[in-house]
Amino acid sequence: MKHLVIGGVRSGKSAHGQELAQTLADAESREVVYLATAQALDKGMLDRIEKHQNSRPEHWLLVEESIDIASILLAPENQNKVILIECMTLWLTNLICLEDDEAFNRHKSAFISAIEQTQAKLVCISSEVGAGIMPMNAMARRFGDEAGLLNQELARLSEQVELVCAGLPLKLK
Repeated sequence: MKHLVIGGVRSGKSAHGQELAQTLADAESREVVYLATAQALDKGMLDRIEKHQNSRPEHWLLVEESIDIASILLAPENQNKVILIECMTLWLTNLICLEDDEAFNRHKSAFISAIEQTQAKLVCISSEVGAGIMPMNAMARRFGDEAGLLNQELARLSEQVELVCAGLPLKLK
């Protein structure tokens, strides 16, 4: 089962995704793997990471991987677990910042393939960034385009898609 939880900044998507992951784990006595994609490159991001660390259960397994998340989805030890990916748009940022289109395409393709192959229950958290104005710089425009395309692909591959706004989940699929 694949789930996509999307929403804006501070929409409540992370809390909802965590609840969903725990519910899936409890239903089938599975462990939860929290796959963190963020990199603490500044104080603000460090504070966000700390907030997320404090909000999740201590018994969850933590895997930190900023680029090669496909390998985590396909790892044999994770096939009977619930994997919560926090977050897809941070992962996308990491890929874009490599400034290597070949690596970008390789990692994105590997991830999409891994979603289709994994036996793990999957909860993907992603930001909805397409509701704002068109950015002025090329990198920001590329990020918005790539995030929109990634969210569409994740929605296509997911059995359940929810948009979270003001802490309220709205079932889209």
